[in-house]
Amino acid sequence: MKMRKFGSIAEVSALGFGAMRLPTQGNAVDEAEAVKMIRYAIDNGVNYVDTAYRYHDGESELTVGKALKDGYRSKTFLATKLPVWIVKTTEDYDEILNDQLKRLQTDYIDFYLFHSIGGKTLDNLFRLELFDKMLQAKAAGKIRHIGFSFHDDYDAFVKIIDSWDKWEFCQVQYNYMDTKNQAETRGLEYAASKGIPVIVMEPVLGGKLANAPESVQKMFDSHKVKRAPVQWALDFVWNRPEVSLLLSGMSNMQQLKENLEYADKAEQNVFTEEDFALLEIVKDEYKRLRPVPCTDCKYCLPCPKKVNIPANFRIYNDTFAFGLEASRGGYFWIKSESAQLCVGCKQCEAKCPQKIEISSLMPKVHERLA
Repeated sequence: MKMRKFGSIAEVSALGFGAMRLPTQGNAVDEAEAVKMIRYAIDNGVNYVDTAYRYHDGESELTVGKALKDGYRSKTFLATKLPVWIVKTTEDYDEILNDQLKRLQTDYIDFYLFHSIGGKTLDNLFRLELFDKMLQAKAAGKIRHIGFSFHDDYDAFVKIIDSWDKWEFCQVQYNYMDTKNQAETRGLEYAASKGIPVIVMEPVLGGKLANAPESVQKMFDSHKVKRAPVQWALDFVWNRPEVSLLLSGMSNMQQLKENLEYADKAEQNVFTEEDFALLEIVKDEYKRLRPVPCTDCKYCLPCPKKVNIPANFRIYNDTFAFGLEASRGGYFWIKSESAQLCVGCKQCEAKCPQKIEISSLMPKVHERLA
């Protein structure tokens, strides 16, 4: 496993285990398989495990806590996040953090993040004195390093970085489709210029860049350097010198083993001009084939009308990438959660990190798939 500097704090594995997409059985986490995967990752060099209070409806932290028993806690850095959108009073901070420590079966969290903040969140963090609460928790030994995960635009990213001089790291969405979206490449460079280590999430855009449609695969096959589609995505992120590690949300053992193999070869500054040129062409083709930039993060859920928004967008996008008849059958299986149930309340849009106009798209999804 290749290791990288995490500022002056530590050395971390190039690959981190993201516990947002653990294996499932039905609607529940397949705990036995998830524990097996997390321990396998640690046994093979991964030393950073990332979870959050709301992942898998709270099951993620519980599962990670069980996986890190039997000596595994001492072998890895543990990260989780404060769900700032449910914090209504200053006292809520302690209640949530203590609950997380209990779930995770640990006395401390190595890396504690404000979860999914943006420019509009900042005033609320100051109003509720949550920066002070972070410092108090750190002084008490409950957390060791303070950071934030981010979903907004570049200007908001700079505003957040500059708002507080005690940030120790940040976590941003970045992949070859998002170089001019979210924090952008400029955001990585700005954080690095301030000495703030960068963790990358969504390097494969919620799995969308892992399975190339035929037209994209032909582009990859024509290139002199041969990489699997997922390796192209991961290597693009690892190539950036500002990136300390990337997080991959792996749902089965095969994905984990493949990513470990790619991580063993992770290098910085190795992409050629021809490599970058290829990905620009691939990016254009993906934009043509996948018109809705949903990453399946599920922040839009629950919908008050029980619309499974990510599933509807996934099937809709697949009709462009893989053909209408090959994809639309999936719409039948989610008929009780389908796009036709949307009433346009827009509650989901306020929570969508990608700023997708969900309510205006749902009728189009139903029209195409019904």
